[in-house]
Amino acid sequence: MKKYVWWSSAMVVALVVGAFLLGKFVFPSEKLPALPASELSEGQRGELGIDKNINEATIDQYLHRSDAVYRDMRMLKDPGNYSSIGGDSYLTGFVDGFEVVPFPYIVNVTGLPESVGETYTGKTLFTNKDGEYVANYEESLDMLEALFPKDKAIFLMCGGGGYSGMMKNLLVTLGWDESKIYDVGGYWFYEGNNNIEVKRVRADGSVVYDFYKVPYHDILFDELTRK
Repeated sequence: MKKYVWWSSAMVVALVVGAFLLGKFVFPSEKLPALPASELSEGQRGELGIDKNINEATIDQYLHRSDAVYRDMRMLKDPGNYSSIGGDSYLTGFVDGFEVVPFPYIVNVTGLPESVGETYTGKTLFTNKDGEYVANYEESLDMLEALFPKDKAIFLMCGGGGYSGMMKNLLVTLGWDESKIYDVGGYWFYEGNNNIEVKRVRADGSVVYDFYKVPYHDILFDELTRK
């Protein structure tokens, strides 16, 4: 009986050591390639804040990283007239891996092209007062840190690049590391292999939007504590 117990213990030790060595040498820890430095594009795209190295044309190379989060800043249906600038007020699709956090819910929107008109004007986590972001709720900053963790790279996208550039500016102003935030531009210009369609045309020609596909972060303002 003692011999049987001794051999059983030895086998357990061998299995543990074997599993460790297998994990160490056969399945090593994930080693992700370094991200290129955040660098503005030239011209108008740079003025919007769109990155030169990681953008609509290259984002497929940087998807699904464990050291990053991916945020699409559009609303499901934006009140602004984005068709006036060649876009769409509806979220017609998104890049796989991105999760939607509507920028107009984060802070009041300013600086849109005149033809777009007025976008959402309801409750927001912050108010932009001459470039200073003032929290409207006790939970505002905590929510921002949960949605945009400081210890990870942050990839921002929207329709044409405006909302994501504004979001990057807000985060940097509030203390986020600018070198870890990438405005990757606009979904309207994305032609990669990770597109998830939301807009669908029925057999009768009518259009529907399958918003159930969208990983969406809602902000329930009525459950927050107003300052």
